[in-house]
Amino acid sequence: MAKSIDARDYSESVGKIPRWREYYELTKPRVVMLLLLTALVGMCLASQSWIPASVLIGGLTGIGLLASSAAVINHVVDHRIDSIMARTFNRPVAKGRVPVASALYFAAALGVLGFGILYLWINALTAWLTLASLVGYAVVYTMFLKRATSQNIVIGGLAGAAPPLLGWTAVTGSIHAHALLLVLIIYTWTPPHFWALAIHRERDYAKANVPMLPVTHGINFTKTWILGYTFLLMLVSFLPYLVGMSALIYLVGATLLNTAFLYYAWKLKFNDEPGWSMKTFRFSIIHLMILFVVLLLDHYVPVSL
Repeated sequence: MAKSIDARDYSESVGKIPRWREYYELTKPRVVMLLLLTALVGMCLASQSWIPASVLIGGLTGIGLLASSAAVINHVVDHRIDSIMARTFNRPVAKGRVPVASALYFAAALGVLGFGILYLWINALTAWLTLASLVGYAVVYTMFLKRATSQNIVIGGLAGAAPPLLGWTAVTGSIHAHALLLVLIIYTWTPPHFWALAIHRERDYAKANVPMLPVTHGINFTKTWILGYTFLLMLVSFLPYLVGMSALIYLVGATLLNTAFLYYAWKLKFNDEPGWSMKTFRFSIIHLMILFVVLLLDHYVPVSL
């Protein structure tokens, strides 16, 4: 009898998620970490010397807190949709483990703290641009575009593409064309990245009545657009080399990465197999992460022909 009770208690303790983990999950930490990587690269490319520790820590902390706040708001706004979809039904707000009011207080605290750090410690331009990105993602995209048009991710993708610009302005206090070029790379990368996931979850989005491109125009049409945007991404990714922003290491790295992405998109369109759209989605994350790491390496170890 004692053994039976112990086993039950152990099972219950294992199944219970710590409270702090629920709030941590609300911040979408893996997404935020990728955003911070691109912000870090923006910081480094903005300067020919090492970034001061105060700017590095303050800038990334403030950007990360505001990005986390936007993620929490996304959980709140989408909790009804999340509860319907298989991929998201177990999220803390959708499942009711974190009340909506508590999540909103948490988002407000993160947002105010992040804005305050950027405004007081870094500069006003970075603070306001980061806040604008939060509004663009959490309000314009999540509340309106996501539910209004199949081009939601194209129009709303600008907010998620902003971190390199934010990193750049954190260092320089000004906007530069090279920073906007980094934004353009992520902006072009976003549609094929997200549409690959949307194909995999097409039934979920249809069930939740979210007008993602595979729902409104069909999966085959979406595959064509993924391939087209991947070609466009390849062209855009060469621009840092063409304008003298990067050198040989980046050129080689970008060529290899974009060729691999093009292979995934081509196979998805013309020789699809079960699960390939999800493999394409996962590779796209690796693609962007390594592309920006290569940009960083090229900046500090320039190699020319």
